[in-house]
Amino acid sequence: MALPSFLPAPTQVSQDQLEAEEKARSQRSRQTSLVASRRGPPPYGYRQGWVPRLVEDFGGGGAFPEIHVAQYPLDMGRKKQMSNALAIQVDAEGKIEYHAIARQGQSKNKVIFSKYTDQVPKEVMNADDSDLQRPDEEAITEITEKTRVSLETSVSQKVAAAMPVQFLPYTPSQQGMAFNSGAKQRVIRMVEIQKDPMHPPRFKINKEIPRGPPSPQAPVMHSPSRKMTVKAQQECKIPLCISNWKNAKGYTIPLDKRLAADGRGLQTVHINENFAKLAKALYSADRKAHEAVGMRAQVERKMAQKEKE
Repeated sequence: MALPSFLPAPTQVSQDQLEAEEKARSQRSRQTSLVASRRGPPPYGYRQGWVPRLVEDFGGGGAFPEIHVAQYPLDMGRKKQMSNALAIQVDAEGKIEYHAIARQGQSKNKVIFSKYTDQVPKEVMNADDSDLQRPDEEAITEITEKTRVSLETSVSQKVAAAMPVQFLPYTPSQQGMAFNSGAKQRVIRMVEIQKDPMHPPRFKINKEIPRGPPSPQAPVMHSPSRKMTVKAQQECKIPLCISNWKNAKGYTIPLDKRLAADGRGLQTVHINENFAKLAKALYSADRKAHEAVGMRAQVERKMAQKEKE
């Protein structure tokens, strides 16, 4: 007996077998689907219990108002569902590439080995290839200098940020023994000047601050409109302004107009009742005084007559 008969059946299908089955299935589907079925809405009178779900159910038209369900003809109004599924890609041989799955969410500069062939050493075909040659001394020196400058810049920035006191080199413009004590360069320590919290501000701000919005105006309450009567019209008439003292333009004003403007005719004379009481009291006092004077004169006449006798 042959050896494969003693081995168990394979549990996993290879890529070639999957492709062969897919190809055979597609051929069978092409043979069976000779006539394409046309999908569309059923005619009127036969739509009892029918609900349109796909775009083909609408037949290129709009929604059906007699069917009370959510309808999306031509997918209008349907929320698009975002998916993180990747499109299937194949290589030159027609096999599916799984490299996109490994690279999903990774940086473009990251080297990812997703196939066995990526780790197999390549065969050197030309030993004199420029990519395989070691760099010369000039290239090594140049790259080393660039790396050193970059590291020094990064370290100096971090040290300067961490130090509260900063030292700066100072080179004066006038060089010589008579200047700067003969030194060509000095190191200056830069510190922040102390600020007096009670010192007034050095800069005056004369800008006018815009005022805030004013308070809302009080509403003007108007009485309801009423029909104008004759009495109200007469009360609204304002007399002419006629002065009894000034007439700069020399107008001839009739006397009745002047008296009407003066307002004397509009005044009603009202006499208090106390005036009558006062007049009556004065009259009675005057009469009593006359009676007293008459009686005194009569008494004097009688006394004079008695003296004569």
